[in-house]
Amino acid sequence: MRGRDGRVAVVVITRNRLGELLVTLGHLSALPERPGIVVVDNASTDGTPGAVRERFPEVEVVSLTENVGAAGRNVGVERVDTPYVAFADDDSWWARDALSRAADLFDSHPGLALIAGRVLVGPQEKEDPINAEMEHGPLADRPDLPGPPVLGFLACAAIVRRWAYLEAGGFDPRLLLGGEEAFLAADLAAKGWGLAYVRDVVAHHHPSTVRDRRSRRRNTIRNDLWFAWFRRPLSTAARRTATVARLALRDADARAALIEALLAAPLALRSRRALPRRVENDLRTLERKRNVQAQTG
Repeated sequence: MRGRDGRVAVVVITRNRLGELLVTLGHLSALPERPGIVVVDNASTDGTPGAVRERFPEVEVVSLTENVGAAGRNVGVERVDTPYVAFADDDSWWARDALSRAADLFDSHPGLALIAGRVLVGPQEKEDPINAEMEHGPLADRPDLPGPPVLGFLACAAIVRRWAYLEAGGFDPRLLLGGEEAFLAADLAAKGWGLAYVRDVVAHHHPSTVRDRRSRRRNTIRNDLWFAWFRRPLSTAARRTATVARLALRDADARAALIEALLAAPLALRSRRALPRRVENDLRTLERKRNVQAQTG
């Protein structure tokens, strides 16, 4: 699906947020690049597919029969034929010219797989704290990238090289939503791709008030634990497991997350794929900086 620019399409995932989705599609449809847009509906019960087709007939809608969370993006990426794909959630959209700027950078940096955009939050357009974290990260600069290298990002403000994303396997359907980005970032890096933060590629995020915060927190704790089990050294996995187990003694969400994670332990052993040393070293560098920041307040 190609628009006026022809290089970037937008994939939006949604579930039961019709009002906010319509606002997002209004912004995306008004972009000067006129990108092709695919909405992947995660089994909404609020009439989302029909309403979108009526209000935005140019938008392709894919209706799923079950909620697959972040993996809905995989479905959208497979439906488009552009070399680059921008992600949006139903409460986020891209700024004017951001997609063309990103496409230019991908064209000129063949080793670049993902651009993490600058995120402006709410009507006041406040800087998301993740912007400074990515812009001033501890990883060594790479001359082959258009900005500071990263090993994390917000999916609603990310643009990917389509075939690199597919090569890495996209988002794991077991993760649903909550910290799912860690797996993709590490798997892209493991294959030798670069990921970079680019300040002048801007995304707007107006966080939805319609969300199950406890479910998202449980998913995040579980997915963080799975990431340690599936990708990190056994010593790291053991430390992370002990940390979550201690938290589970007093925290119901952590307890539920630990139980869910343990139920998948046999699968973790079968599908474990340790990261290359260089990627693991970068993860440890990031963790050391976070630990220092936590200790200094």
